[in-house]
Amino acid sequence: MADIEIRVEGKVGRMTFNRPKALNALTYDMCLAVEDALDAWREDDAVALVLIDAAGDRAFCAGGDIQEMYDTGRAGDFAYGRRFWRDEYRMNAKMYEYPKPVVSLMQGFTMGGGVGVGCHASHRVVGETSQVAMPEVGIGLVPDVGGSMILANAPGRLGEYLGTTATRMGPADAILAGFADVFVPQDRWPDLVAALLDAGDVAVLDDFGTEAPEGTLAAQMDQINAHFGGETIGDIKRSLVADGGAWAAGALKAVERNSPLAVACAVEMVHRLRGVGDIRRALDLEYRFTHRAMEHGDFIEGIRAAIIDKDRTPRWRHEGIDAVGGLDVVRMLMPLGKDALTFEKEEMA
Repeated sequence: MADIEIRVEGKVGRMTFNRPKALNALTYDMCLAVEDALDAWREDDAVALVLIDAAGDRAFCAGGDIQEMYDTGRAGDFAYGRRFWRDEYRMNAKMYEYPKPVVSLMQGFTMGGGVGVGCHASHRVVGETSQVAMPEVGIGLVPDVGGSMILANAPGRLGEYLGTTATRMGPADAILAGFADVFVPQDRWPDLVAALLDAGDVAVLDDFGTEAPEGTLAAQMDQINAHFGGETIGDIKRSLVADGGAWAAGALKAVERNSPLAVACAVEMVHRLRGVGDIRRALDLEYRFTHRAMEHGDFIEGIRAAIIDKDRTPRWRHEGIDAVGGLDVVRMLMPLGKDALTFEKEEMA
Protein backbone atom coordinates (compact mmCIF):
# COMPACT_ATOMS: atom_id res chain seq x y z
CA MET A 1 0.00 0.00 0.00
CA ALA A 2 1.19 3.52 -0.77
CA ASP A 3 2.09 5.87 2.08
CA ILE A 4 -0.56 8.24 0.75
CA GLU A 5 -3.59 7.30 -1.32
CA ILE A 6 -4.69 9.95 -3.80
CA ARG A 7 -7.82 9.58 -5.92
CA VAL A 8 -10.96 11.37 -7.12
CA GLU A 9 -14.26 10.11 -5.75
CA GLY A 10 -17.28 11.80 -7.27
CA LYS A 11 -16.57 15.53 -7.15
CA VAL A 12 -14.05 15.16 -4.34
CA GLY A 13 -10.28 15.01 -4.62
CA ARG A 14 -9.29 12.77 -1.74
CA MET A 15 -5.96 12.21 0.01
CA THR A 16 -5.53 9.61 2.76
CA PHE A 17 -2.34 9.31 4.79
CA ASN A 18 -1.60 5.61 5.09
CA ARG A 19 1.28 5.06 7.51
CA PRO A 20 -0.74 4.29 10.65
CA LYS A 21 2.08 2.32 12.33
CA ALA A 22 4.32 5.40 11.95
CA LEU A 23 1.50 7.70 13.16
CA ASN A 24 1.18 8.83 9.53
CA ALA A 25 4.41 10.82 9.79
CA LEU A 26 4.93 12.92 6.68
CA THR A 27 7.77 11.72 4.46
CA TYR A 28 9.42 13.84 1.79
CA ASP A 29 7.66 11.87 -0.95
CA MET A 30 4.28 12.28 0.79
CA CYS A 31 4.87 16.01 0.99
CA LEU A 32 5.57 16.23 -2.73
CA ALA A 33 2.56 14.02 -3.50
CA VAL A 34 0.25 16.36 -1.57
CA GLU A 35 1.57 19.30 -3.57
CA ASP A 36 1.22 17.48 -6.89
CA ALA A 37 -2.40 16.60 -6.10
CA LEU A 38 -3.23 20.17 -5.15
CA ASP A 39 -1.67 21.37 -8.40
CA ALA A 40 -3.56 18.79 -10.48
CA TRP A 41 -6.96 19.58 -8.94
CA ARG A 42 -6.63 23.37 -8.84
CA GLU A 43 -7.95 23.92 -12.37
CA ASP A 44 -9.89 20.65 -12.67
CA ASP A 45 -13.58 21.53 -12.86
CA ALA A 46 -14.50 17.94 -12.00
CA VAL A 47 -13.07 18.43 -8.49
CA ALA A 48 -15.28 20.66 -6.34
CA LEU A 49 -13.50 20.15 -3.02
CA VAL A 50 -10.58 18.36 -1.44
CA LEU A 51 -10.84 15.93 1.49
CA ILE A 52 -7.81 14.94 3.55
CA ASP A 53 -8.00 12.14 6.10
CA ALA A 54 -5.80 9.41 7.52
CA ALA A 55 -5.79 5.69 8.24
CA GLY A 56 -5.81 4.37 11.79
CA ASP A 57 -7.14 5.68 15.08
CA ARG A 58 -3.99 7.10 16.68
CA ALA A 59 -3.00 9.97 14.40
CA PHE A 60 -3.91 12.18 11.49
CA CYS A 61 -0.22 13.03 11.12
CA ALA A 62 2.13 13.20 14.09
CA GLY A 63 4.81 15.24 12.31
CA GLY A 64 7.52 14.99 9.71
CA ASP A 65 9.65 11.90 9.17
CA ILE A 66 12.99 13.33 10.23
CA GLN A 67 15.27 10.30 10.34
CA GLU A 68 17.01 11.09 7.05
CA MET A 69 17.22 14.77 7.99
CA TYR A 70 19.04 13.74 11.16
CA ASP A 71 21.35 11.29 9.38
CA THR A 72 22.41 13.76 6.70
CA GLY A 73 22.72 16.68 9.12
CA ARG A 74 24.85 14.69 11.55
CA ALA A 75 27.17 13.90 8.66
CA GLY A 76 27.55 17.62 7.97
CA ASP A 77 25.23 17.64 4.94
CA PHE A 78 22.65 20.34 5.56
CA ALA A 79 21.35 20.50 1.97
CA TYR A 80 18.82 17.67 2.27
CA GLY A 81 17.05 19.17 5.27
CA ARG A 82 17.00 22.62 3.74
CA ARG A 83 15.48 21.26 0.54
CA PHE A 84 12.89 19.26 2.50
CA TRP A 85 11.83 22.39 4.40
CA ARG A 86 11.74 24.53 1.25
CA ASP A 87 9.51 22.04 -0.54
CA GLU A 88 7.32 21.40 2.49
CA TYR A 89 6.79 25.11 3.12
CA ARG A 90 5.85 25.65 -0.53
CA MET A 91 3.19 22.95 -0.14
CA ASN A 92 1.98 24.54 3.11
CA ALA A 93 1.49 27.86 1.31
CA LYS A 94 -0.46 26.19 -1.49
CA MET A 95 -2.70 24.46 1.04
CA TYR A 96 -3.49 27.68 2.89
CA GLU A 97 -4.05 29.67 -0.32
CA TYR A 98 -6.03 26.95 -2.13
CA PRO A 99 -8.95 28.38 -4.13
CA LYS A 100 -11.24 25.39 -3.48
CA PRO A 101 -12.64 24.19 -0.15
CA VAL A 102 -10.38 21.75 1.68
CA VAL A 103 -11.77 19.58 4.49
CA SER A 104 -9.38 17.88 6.92
CA LEU A 105 -10.41 15.18 9.41
CA MET A 106 -7.86 15.22 12.23
CA GLN A 107 -8.16 12.33 14.67
CA GLY A 108 -5.54 11.55 17.29
CA PHE A 109 -2.19 13.30 17.00
CA THR A 110 -1.88 16.25 14.64
CA MET A 111 1.51 17.79 15.26
CA GLY A 112 4.26 19.63 13.42
CA GLY A 113 4.12 18.63 9.77
CA GLY A 114 0.57 17.38 10.28
CA VAL A 115 -0.47 20.88 11.31
CA GLY A 116 1.07 22.14 8.07
CA VAL A 117 -1.42 20.05 6.11
CA GLY A 118 -4.53 19.64 8.25
CA CYS A 119 -4.64 23.01 10.01
CA HIS A 120 -4.28 25.04 6.80
CA ALA A 121 -7.40 23.47 5.31
CA SER A 122 -10.38 25.79 4.96
CA HIS A 123 -12.66 23.46 6.99
CA ARG A 124 -10.81 21.72 9.84
CA VAL A 125 -12.64 18.96 11.69
CA VAL A 126 -11.62 17.53 15.07
CA GLY A 127 -13.11 14.75 17.19
CA GLU A 128 -12.90 13.29 20.69
CA THR A 129 -9.38 11.88 20.28
CA SER A 130 -7.82 14.93 18.61
CA GLN A 131 -4.55 16.13 20.13
CA VAL A 132 -3.09 19.11 18.26
CA ALA A 133 0.30 20.60 19.11
CA MET A 134 3.34 22.47 17.87
CA PRO A 135 6.09 20.62 19.82
CA GLU A 136 9.08 21.70 17.72
CA VAL A 137 10.90 23.56 20.51
CA GLY A 138 11.40 20.20 22.19
CA ILE A 139 13.72 19.12 19.36
CA GLY A 140 15.46 22.44 18.86
CA LEU A 141 13.21 23.87 16.14
CA VAL A 142 10.63 26.64 16.16
CA PRO A 143 6.93 26.20 15.39
CA ASP A 144 6.99 26.03 11.60
CA VAL A 145 4.98 24.80 8.56
CA GLY A 146 3.00 28.05 8.91
CA GLY A 147 2.04 27.18 12.48
CA SER A 148 3.79 30.29 13.74
CA MET A 149 1.12 32.38 12.01
CA ILE A 150 -1.70 30.44 13.69
CA LEU A 151 0.00 30.87 17.06
CA ALA A 152 0.52 34.58 16.45
CA ASN A 153 -3.19 35.07 15.80
CA ALA A 154 -4.45 32.96 18.71
CA PRO A 155 -6.38 34.82 21.44
CA GLY A 156 -4.39 36.74 24.03
CA ARG A 157 -0.98 35.22 24.72
CA LEU A 158 -1.95 31.68 23.81
CA GLY A 159 0.54 31.75 20.95
CA GLU A 160 3.51 32.38 23.19
CA TYR A 161 2.26 29.80 25.69
CA LEU A 162 1.58 27.02 23.18
CA GLY A 163 4.71 27.72 21.17
CA THR A 164 7.10 27.58 24.15
CA THR A 165 5.48 24.85 26.27
CA ALA A 166 4.44 22.55 23.37
CA THR A 167 1.13 21.98 25.20
CA ARG A 168 -1.24 19.57 23.48
CA MET A 169 -4.71 20.81 22.63
CA GLY A 170 -7.84 18.71 22.75
CA PRO A 171 -10.67 19.52 20.32
CA ALA A 172 -12.14 22.51 22.17
CA ASP A 173 -8.71 24.00 22.81
CA ALA A 174 -7.69 23.54 19.16
CA ILE A 175 -10.81 25.43 18.09
CA LEU A 176 -10.18 28.17 20.66
CA ALA A 177 -6.58 28.64 19.50
CA GLY A 178 -7.48 28.73 15.80
CA PHE A 179 -6.11 25.33 14.76
CA ALA A 180 -9.53 23.82 14.02
CA ASP A 181 -13.05 24.95 13.12
CA VAL A 182 -15.64 22.36 14.00
CA PHE A 183 -16.13 19.39 16.30
CA VAL A 184 -17.83 16.30 14.88
CA PRO A 185 -18.17 13.13 17.03
CA GLN A 186 -15.95 10.54 15.42
CA ASP A 187 -18.68 7.92 15.17
CA ARG A 188 -20.28 10.31 12.67
CA TRP A 189 -17.20 10.73 10.51
CA PRO A 190 -18.10 7.89 8.10
CA ASP A 191 -21.49 9.55 7.51
CA LEU A 192 -19.80 12.93 7.06
CA VAL A 193 -17.41 11.50 4.48
CA ALA A 194 -20.28 9.83 2.65
CA ALA A 195 -22.23 13.10 2.62
CA LEU A 196 -19.22 15.05 1.32
CA LEU A 197 -18.64 12.51 -1.44
CA ASP A 198 -22.31 12.47 -2.36
CA ALA A 199 -22.85 16.23 -2.39
CA GLY A 200 -19.42 17.53 -3.31
CA ASP A 201 -20.32 20.50 -1.13
CA VAL A 202 -18.85 21.58 2.23
CA ALA A 203 -22.26 22.91 3.25
CA VAL A 204 -23.06 19.41 4.53
CA LEU A 205 -20.71 20.10 7.44
CA ASP A 206 -23.45 22.25 8.95
CA ASP A 207 -25.46 19.09 9.60
CA PHE A 208 -22.67 17.39 11.59
CA GLY A 209 -20.98 19.98 13.78
CA THR A 210 -21.74 20.03 17.49
CA GLU A 211 -20.27 21.46 20.69
CA ALA A 212 -16.90 20.02 21.68
CA PRO A 213 -16.26 18.58 25.14
CA GLU A 214 -14.95 21.28 27.47
CA GLY A 215 -11.26 22.06 27.11
CA THR A 216 -8.70 23.37 29.59
CA LEU A 217 -7.18 26.48 28.04
CA ALA A 218 -10.15 28.85 28.43
CA ALA A 219 -9.97 28.55 32.21
CA GLN A 220 -6.23 29.31 32.15
CA MET A 221 -6.37 32.40 29.94
CA ASP A 222 -5.96 34.92 32.75
CA GLN A 223 -2.75 33.23 33.92
CA ILE A 224 -1.47 32.75 30.39
CA ASN A 225 -2.06 36.41 29.55
CA ALA A 226 -0.49 37.57 32.81
CA HIS A 227 2.74 35.63 32.39
CA PHE A 228 3.32 35.17 28.66
CA GLY A 229 3.05 38.79 27.57
CA GLY A 230 6.71 39.72 28.05
CA GLU A 231 8.92 41.03 25.28
CA THR A 232 11.34 38.09 25.61
CA ILE A 233 11.40 34.56 26.97
CA GLY A 234 13.48 35.97 29.84
CA ASP A 235 10.62 38.29 30.77
CA ILE A 236 8.22 35.34 30.69
CA LYS A 237 10.49 33.28 32.92
CA ARG A 238 10.86 36.10 35.46
CA SER A 239 7.09 36.52 35.61
CA LEU A 240 6.55 32.80 36.20
CA VAL A 241 9.25 32.64 38.87
CA ALA A 242 7.84 35.67 40.68
CA ASP A 243 4.37 34.11 40.77
CA GLY A 244 5.52 31.11 42.80
CA GLY A 245 2.23 29.24 42.36
CA ALA A 246 1.69 25.69 41.15
CA TRP A 247 0.39 26.66 37.71
CA ALA A 248 3.31 29.01 37.06
CA ALA A 249 5.80 26.39 38.25
CA GLY A 250 4.31 23.81 35.90
CA ALA A 251 4.39 26.20 32.96
CA LEU A 252 8.01 27.13 33.66
CA LYS A 253 9.00 23.48 33.89
CA ALA A 254 7.38 22.87 30.51
CA VAL A 255 9.24 25.78 28.93
CA GLU A 256 12.60 24.89 30.43
CA ARG A 257 12.65 21.32 29.14
CA ASN A 258 12.85 22.73 25.61
CA SER A 259 15.70 24.30 23.64
CA PRO A 260 16.48 27.73 25.14
CA LEU A 261 17.40 29.14 21.74
CA ALA A 262 14.26 27.76 20.11
CA VAL A 263 11.85 29.08 22.76
CA ALA A 264 13.51 32.51 22.63
CA CYS A 265 13.09 32.63 18.85
CA ALA A 266 9.53 31.29 19.05
CA VAL A 267 8.48 34.21 21.26
CA GLU A 268 10.10 36.70 18.89
CA MET A 269 8.40 35.11 15.87
CA VAL A 270 4.95 35.21 17.46
CA HIS A 271 5.47 38.90 18.22
CA ARG A 272 6.59 39.71 14.68
CA LEU A 273 3.69 37.82 13.10
CA ARG A 274 0.83 38.99 15.32
CA GLY A 275 -1.97 40.26 13.10
CA VAL A 276 -0.34 38.86 9.96
CA GLY A 277 -2.56 36.81 7.64
CA ASP A 278 0.05 36.19 4.93
CA ILE A 279 1.36 32.65 5.38
CA ARG A 280 4.32 33.35 3.13
CA ARG A 281 5.66 35.93 5.55
CA ALA A 282 5.42 33.37 8.34
CA LEU A 283 7.06 30.62 6.30
CA ASP A 284 9.87 32.96 5.25
CA LEU A 285 10.57 33.79 8.90
CA GLU A 286 10.40 30.13 9.90
CA TYR A 287 12.79 29.15 7.14
CA ARG A 288 15.38 31.63 8.37
CA PHE A 289 15.54 29.52 11.53
CA THR A 290 15.20 26.06 10.03
CA HIS A 291 17.84 26.80 7.38
CA ARG A 292 20.29 27.45 10.24
CA ALA A 293 18.88 24.93 12.71
CA MET A 294 21.30 22.07 12.07
CA GLU A 295 24.48 24.11 11.75
CA HIS A 296 23.85 26.81 14.35
CA GLY A 297 20.94 25.56 16.45
CA ASP A 298 19.93 22.60 18.59
CA PHE A 299 18.08 20.50 16.03
CA ILE A 300 20.50 17.59 15.68
CA GLU A 301 20.98 17.30 19.44
CA GLY A 302 17.25 17.59 20.01
CA ILE A 303 16.54 14.71 17.63
CA ARG A 304 19.29 12.62 19.19
CA ALA A 305 17.88 13.02 22.69
CA ALA A 306 14.21 12.59 21.78
CA ILE A 307 14.19 10.05 18.97
CA ILE A 308 17.57 8.39 18.37
CA ASP A 309 18.99 7.67 21.82
CA LYS A 310 15.74 8.50 23.63
CA ASP A 311 17.67 9.54 26.75
CA ARG A 312 15.60 12.73 27.10
CA THR A 313 18.68 14.62 28.30
CA PRO A 314 19.58 17.01 25.49
CA ARG A 315 22.73 19.07 25.83
CA TRP A 316 21.51 22.38 24.45
CA ARG A 317 23.91 25.04 23.19
CA HIS A 318 22.77 27.44 25.91
CA GLU A 319 22.75 26.64 29.62
CA GLY A 320 19.17 27.75 30.06
CA ILE A 321 16.92 30.61 29.05
CA ASP A 322 19.01 33.27 30.80
CA ALA A 323 22.01 32.41 28.64
CA VAL A 324 20.23 33.31 25.38
CA GLY A 325 20.96 36.89 24.35
CA GLY A 326 19.10 39.13 21.97
CA LEU A 327 21.92 38.79 19.45
CA ASP A 328 21.47 35.01 19.44
CA VAL A 329 17.86 35.47 18.37
CA VAL A 330 18.78 38.06 15.74
CA ARG A 331 21.36 35.72 14.21
CA MET A 332 18.82 32.92 13.81
CA LEU A 333 16.08 35.11 12.35
CA MET A 334 17.98 37.56 10.15
CA PRO A 335 17.31 37.44 6.38
CA LEU A 336 19.03 34.72 4.38
CA GLY A 337 19.86 36.78 1.31
CA LYS A 338 20.43 34.52 -1.70
CA ASP A 339 19.28 31.50 0.35
CA ALA A 340 15.89 33.00 1.19
CA LEU A 341 12.74 30.94 0.68
CA THR A 342 11.34 31.53 -2.84
CA PHE A 343 8.26 29.24 -3.08
CA GLU A 344 9.49 28.18 -6.52
CA LYS A 345 9.91 24.54 -7.49
CA GLU A 346 13.54 23.58 -7.98
CA GLU A 347 14.87 20.78 -10.12
CA MET A 348 16.28 17.90 -8.07
CA ALA A 349 20.06 17.70 -8.39
